[in-house]
Amino acid sequence: MASPAEPASQFGRESALLPFDGERPRRRRWSRLPGVSPGMQQLERAIERVARFECPVLITGETGCGKEEVARAIHAAGDRRTRPFVSINCGGLVAGLAESQLFGHEKGSFTGAVGRAMGGFRAAEGGVIFLDEIGEMPLDLQPKLLQVLQRHEVVPLGATAAIPLDVQVIAATNRHLEAEVAERRFREDLFYRLNTVHLVVPPLRNRQTDIPRLIEHFSAHYAAFYGRTPWRPDGPTLARLLACPWPGNVRQLAQTIQRIYVFGAEVFGADDGAVLDELFAAAAAAPPRDHAPGATPAAAHDGHAARVDAPAPSLPADTFNLVAIRNDAVRRALAATGGHRGKAAKLLGVSPNTMTKLVAEACPDQAAPRGPRRPKPR
Repeated sequence: MASPAEPASQFGRESALLPFDGERPRRRRWSRLPGVSPGMQQLERAIERVARFECPVLITGETGCGKEEVARAIHAAGDRRTRPFVSINCGGLVAGLAESQLFGHEKGSFTGAVGRAMGGFRAAEGGVIFLDEIGEMPLDLQPKLLQVLQRHEVVPLGATAAIPLDVQVIAATNRHLEAEVAERRFREDLFYRLNTVHLVVPPLRNRQTDIPRLIEHFSAHYAAFYGRTPWRPDGPTLARLLACPWPGNVRQLAQTIQRIYVFGAEVFGADDGAVLDELFAAAAAAPPRDHAPGATPAAAHDGHAARVDAPAPSLPADTFNLVAIRNDAVRRALAATGGHRGKAAKLLGVSPNTMTKLVAEACPDQAAPRGPRRPKPR
């Protein structure tokens, strides 16, 4: 494994020459911690190939496995890397404004349109547009997206002429789009247009050989962020981390490491297992999934990771009560910072305004301090 100081330097550094079917090896340009499992090595080679040919790409995988990171790697590896990367969450499109958000509008094209808007596709001109959660796209917008993909042009709302478009489209989903097509919730022609190249991101439980490097990377990151000594799991603790099914994948692993820094600071050097009992007992007890959407077993498993089932610990009654967990996190953060709300907000990763609301709910006996009143202007 690399030393704790190295993971940050691996991001954005040109290294690790990759062979390309007998051609001259090309140098890595993408910001991505390289995986060592066979499945991730295959994915890294696919990123290089897809970036060169600039075709539509569909990325599938479970939630939290890093689909947007793969899309950003494709952008960084290709000739469009100096042009924009625009990310749009199709599940967050606003009803009634979705078409404008994607394709733009002209002034006066609808009530409230006081000016022109480019929309996501035109903002990505010359670069890459990433359509996350493409399975959530409203059905009435799908024919318009298909037209953009077929004609390489966009017609903003209220416009009378099409505008030529040069973008690479990358879409991602954790749904089985074939099933969505069968249920008529997703257009078949759009599915085939997006599915020119299909990349599957393996779930974390099927690439256990990558987990130690990820732990080391995230530990170094949060140690630098919080100004603390990097945490390293002992042998039994690492075995438990490897055995965890990680239903939330890489995102959940990163959040677990962060929670160790937030809640486990006072027990560094003590029994790490006791810390982990509290931090991811629910994850350790969760059943594993079969494989990523659209993946075959060969694509989803790296063939080297043997899963070890850990016994589910006894859980307190409020383990799955989100309000209780949140309130406990607020109280612990305040205790760790001596009651300083600004530092506690930083520990929790929330804004000061959100922290005020959280404190009011978790500690109703602690009134928010009031500053001196400003004199009214005469």
